[in-house]
Amino acid sequence: MDEYIYDAIDLLKALISIPSVSRNEDAAASLLYDKCMEWGLSPTRIGNNVICQGTSYDITRPTILLNSHIDTVNPVDGWTYPPFSPTCDDGCIYGLGSNDAGASVVSLLAAYRVLSQQQCAYNLIFVASCEEEISGKGGIEMVLPKLPQIDVAVVGEPTGMNPAIAEKGLMVLDGEIYGKAGHAARNEGVNAIYQTLPVIEKIKNLQFNKVSQHLGPIKVSVTQINAGTAHNIVPDICHIVVDVRTTDAYTNEQTLEIIREAVGDSCKLTPRSTRLSPSYIPNNHPIVARSIMLGGKPFGSPTLSDQALMPFYSMKMGPGDSARSHTANEYIREQEIREAIAIYISLLSGIDSLN
Repeated sequence: MDEYIYDAIDLLKALISIPSVSRNEDAAASLLYDKCMEWGLSPTRIGNNVICQGTSYDITRPTILLNSHIDTVNPVDGWTYPPFSPTCDDGCIYGLGSNDAGASVVSLLAAYRVLSQQQCAYNLIFVASCEEEISGKGGIEMVLPKLPQIDVAVVGEPTGMNPAIAEKGLMVLDGEIYGKAGHAARNEGVNAIYQTLPVIEKIKNLQFNKVSQHLGPIKVSVTQINAGTAHNIVPDICHIVVDVRTTDAYTNEQTLEIIREAVGDSCKLTPRSTRLSPSYIPNNHPIVARSIMLGGKPFGSPTLSDQALMPFYSMKMGPGDSARSHTANEYIREQEIREAIAIYISLLSGIDSLN
């Protein structure tokens, strides 16, 4: 086991050293591909996604997907450690992407290396995906149609190795409220900004009948507003942007219709996309039950991941702390990686059936 742990830590440091901001993951994907080749894992690449599927796939067995992402956000201000040079200090590895989600990538890959040498009751596929931070179409969404049927996924994100069994989805809505142009000095026109005020009030006060057990209520927020072309012209149109954090209580499409009914004909709402769906996996699913048996505490996650693009059951679980993500001096503890590898192996080796 020590060899796999040291390999994982060395690989994490190498990944930190290669800038891999979303849509610029080619070099990081190449490094990971070459390392998987060196370890005899027979990887393939689809764009900047690296896949290990093994050679013993059996169509009669269920399939578990192990997934995390190699892309990062841009470094924020305030770093005192170099973001692209891994720095070890008091048992911690500092560097951009160390916590989100490099530690999950290398820990899941180490578990895959171990388990792919064993006879399991299921097929195992490892995917290190790109473009997760921007929910891009070149990431896991492009890979999934090219994979065999997936029964359940373990998605590596920093959760302190506790199982996130529900995750909020996301919709961004563009709203248009119309008035009639006129001269501001005279009593002319219909001010679209004034027409927008009751719309915003309706959105602010909107209540949904169903509330998710793990994620709570759907959160709807007007986050941008724009109107007017000059100080002396009554604006004839007002644009708003609405951020909607959806839950498993409704589908994205159902949520959209409820919001549209609430604002009525006074506002035209157009979703930029409905593809980032909320997710949920039951407490009694074998992979969740096994995680709980190992000491994991199920929770609902407010943060978005590649789970939003998976049309099958998935559980989010990985080393680190979500509060460290996207912050200056992001870090992961070496001990967290060591523990994560052991927990992943114990989690997966203890599953005899997915029914």
